[in-house]
Amino acid sequence: MTESGRPNSVTLRFLAAPTDVGHSGSVDAGTVLEWVDKAAYAAAVGWAKSYCVTAYVGNIHFADPVNSGDMVEVEATIVYTGRSSMHIHTVVSSGDPKGGPATMRSQCMVIFVAVGADGKPIPVQQFEPATPAEIEQRDHALARIKVREQIVEAMNRQEYTDAGTAERVTLRFMAAPTDVNWGGKVHGGIVMKWIDEAAYVCASRYCGRDTVAVFSGGVRFYRPLLIGHVVEVEARLVYTGTKGMHIAVHVRSGDPKGRELNLTTYCLTVMVARDDEGNSVPVPAWVPVSEEDKRLHAHARELLEIRGTAPGNRLPNHLLAAAGPAGSAASRSGSEGP
Repeated sequence: MTESGRPNSVTLRFLAAPTDVGHSGSVDAGTVLEWVDKAAYAAAVGWAKSYCVTAYVGNIHFADPVNSGDMVEVEATIVYTGRSSMHIHTVVSSGDPKGGPATMRSQCMVIFVAVGADGKPIPVQQFEPATPAEIEQRDHALARIKVREQIVEAMNRQEYTDAGTAERVTLRFMAAPTDVNWGGKVHGGIVMKWIDEAAYVCASRYCGRDTVAVFSGGVRFYRPLLIGHVVEVEARLVYTGTKGMHIAVHVRSGDPKGRELNLTTYCLTVMVARDDEGNSVPVPAWVPVSEEDKRLHAHARELLEIRGTAPGNRLPNHLLAAAGPAGSAASRSGSEGP
């Protein structure tokens, strides 16, 4: 609780249910991202005292999996505020409900924006860090703003057309009433779950194995997605490391009575292939063919290098290294990026 009397932190606690288990045999990354978004939303609304929308989800590395029956804790803490934005540090932990310490599974920064009845941003009360830990977290968030801006700029420069030859998957469906959030729009966490599902299909088709997400980066929300709209989630392979398949995912939506679909969300997800024992294994190297392939391949590499400049952010080598026999083993790091 801050001096203003407003809580700047929310912790959700619950049991991971059997219905949370996905194709990986444990809780999928998309479900974890949905939990993160819900906790961050609760923290944002409690601070802003108004409806809030997801604007950005920073890089999240998925460490050890969350299993069915685990006691899950998702802590969301406001660490910095702009004029209308709230930067929220989230940590997902889980453990045995019968006792013992919870283990951190993943962490990331989420940015929410407070909006008024007209959907336009409104000012929020400024958060003033008071303790050394709060000051450190505030500085941590500030140090990543420039890196985040570079990532968004690089993402916005790219075009994806039919000239690409890489593995590509498109899922199409209607946004259902069960996807609604408290503002009548599709919940940002639901969108991230769709992203994970599309990336899984694309990566699994490419390598012919079961795959699991180890990283999602720079989830940028451009506009709200409405219930009843047609949704198109396109996932395309753009780069391979020694074990990681880098999948660019675009989410588009629009009125089913029309023909135009607008971009709502974009991100880059890294998937790894697994053998029957659940161990990560090398994947075939993808060789760019067309000019668009080569441009997007370079773009994926550029994003990795930008993220590598963030203070304290050391990317696992299997994300950076080109696929080949000299690559190192995949890491399941829980480090945080922009």
